[in-house]
Amino acid sequence: MILEKIKKPNDIHKIPLEDFEPLAAEIRDFLIRSVSRTGGHLASNLGVVELTLALHNVLDFPEDKLIWDVGHQAYTHKILTGRKDEFKNLRQEGGLSGFPKRSESPCDAYDAGHSSNSISAGLGYVHARDILGQKHHVVSVIGDGALTGGMAYEALNNAAELKTNFIIIINDNNMSISRNVGGMSTYLSALRTAEAYTGMKMGVTKALKKVPKVGTALVDTMRKTKSSVKQLFIPGMLFENMGLTYLGPVDGHNMRQMMKLFNEAKRVEGPVVVHVLTKKGRGYEPASAHPDRFHGTGPFDIKTGRVLQKKTVPGYTDVFSKALVSLGEKNKKLTAITAAMPDGTGLVEFSRRFPDRFFDVGIAEEHAVSFAAGLALGGLVPVVAIYSSFLQRAVDQILHDVCMQKLHVIFAVDRAGLVGADGETHQGCFDLSYLSMMPNMTVLAPKNDRELEEMLAFAVSFDGPIAIRYPRGSAHQGLREYQAPVEYGRSEIIRKGKKIAVLGVGSMIPSCMEICKGLKDDGYDPTFVNARFVKPLDVDLLDELAKDHSLFVTVEENVKSGGYGEHVSAYMEACHPEVRVLPLAIPDHFIEHGTVDSQRVKTGLNVQGILDAIEQSWEDLGNNRK
Repeated sequence: MILEKIKKPNDIHKIPLEDFEPLAAEIRDFLIRSVSRTGGHLASNLGVVELTLALHNVLDFPEDKLIWDVGHQAYTHKILTGRKDEFKNLRQEGGLSGFPKRSESPCDAYDAGHSSNSISAGLGYVHARDILGQKHHVVSVIGDGALTGGMAYEALNNAAELKTNFIIIINDNNMSISRNVGGMSTYLSALRTAEAYTGMKMGVTKALKKVPKVGTALVDTMRKTKSSVKQLFIPGMLFENMGLTYLGPVDGHNMRQMMKLFNEAKRVEGPVVVHVLTKKGRGYEPASAHPDRFHGTGPFDIKTGRVLQKKTVPGYTDVFSKALVSLGEKNKKLTAITAAMPDGTGLVEFSRRFPDRFFDVGIAEEHAVSFAAGLALGGLVPVVAIYSSFLQRAVDQILHDVCMQKLHVIFAVDRAGLVGADGETHQGCFDLSYLSMMPNMTVLAPKNDRELEEMLAFAVSFDGPIAIRYPRGSAHQGLREYQAPVEYGRSEIIRKGKKIAVLGVGSMIPSCMEICKGLKDDGYDPTFVNARFVKPLDVDLLDELAKDHSLFVTVEENVKSGGYGEHVSAYMEACHPEVRVLPLAIPDHFIEHGTVDSQRVKTGLNVQGILDAIEQSWEDLGNNRK
């Protein structure tokens, strides 16, 4: 096998060009087999095999810097830099990350995970290179979907001033996680039809360079004058008009063509955009036919493409989806917004039933929130459904455009808390902190599936900014016998005891049930509270519990800093200093990839860890009172 010859960075340079095509086939076969066992991002990686091989052919690592936007498509890059044997532990605790990580390899130039930042980071690398008098190449790879993010245009605008080389590759697969939307998608579609231009330009360039003495000068002059011929083939040339040299489009599965174009790009004295056309899922029919399904997949059967682990109960996203459709039937003003993830956020059915009230704004979370503000001001009721880790990209817009104006915008915060295998960049551990710090914001978290439905109905009838956060995975089916109506700022007492009160938030309620059972078995008589509202605090309940409780234990799947526990602690310190508060939450560091169960053990949020912490705190409390 040719693949076995690649053990370390730059081994690809020893592989003859005629072996590149069978090597690409071997890499695809390896990726399919590997991801089928571990799960991971498959479709995007299958689409960039040839692109990555071509880049590694013209670059030297780690001297040259390759920055992947989002980074979920960097598996082939990891293989070519000597990490093939580590794929057996992909996205598992202590194993290979599913994204580029500088701690893994010096060939990973940038820790990625979120979208639309690769050009900015690359530009920083370029200026650092030039200031320090270095000579290496810097390449940023960005997808056509990521180009819907405004940050990419800020960086392109800034890059246009460069006088030195900077290569920006658009990996255009005409598909983000879902169908691309917006003007850039339309623009790139037009460019895809303009391949005749690229072929002509390359031919003219090659011919002119053969002219003795003056050939190279003529080519340079053509570059500087930006020949109007391009306008005949591609009207409006956005990139050229911005001051960026444009090369392409080129077939992203033709390695020889790409190598020629990349070498040409290396010679440009300034920023250059190389437009590469790829196909997601290439080489594996199920992934090619259903790239959204194989964007991020669990272990699957290679023959059928079916995921091995089947859902036994609906997930919180499914519950949200059904409830929103039901509410949409009753309320004609209800609208829904997603940032390029209608399937992931459960908005597909809403989009089918109410297409005029559904908006996919692309990878543009900031725009999504301010757009929702406009909808609210116009008399509609917008629901913004975004993953917790991505919503934090729009903190300014939530604060300034929604909360400051006290607008009725509903935030459905999916994937809140620990998410497992995607690791640090995707953990939804900060939303309770950044949302609850904002004036006029209301923040809720449901204990089970039915409470999510009730909270969503409450949010629709509410007047003002409101957020409901819920975790990834199966919706809790227990505690259905406790159905106290959702009332503004009111928690729910599930069990009344004395001395120790356990106050759980959302996803931690099932664990709190077990904790209270464990405390009872050990001879305690704990009070069990479903917090429901993180903001505002139910201070009336806290006042009442302070009369016959000595220890409050708050449990949340959020960072401790600025979370529910700290808010409870602050109130009790001010009003009931005699009551000790034990806030149990995620500590002040980023949580690496692994299973949610292992992440809870590491953070002390597993049942036994919490029980141990409570009993230790109670013992300390007793000793202090002696």
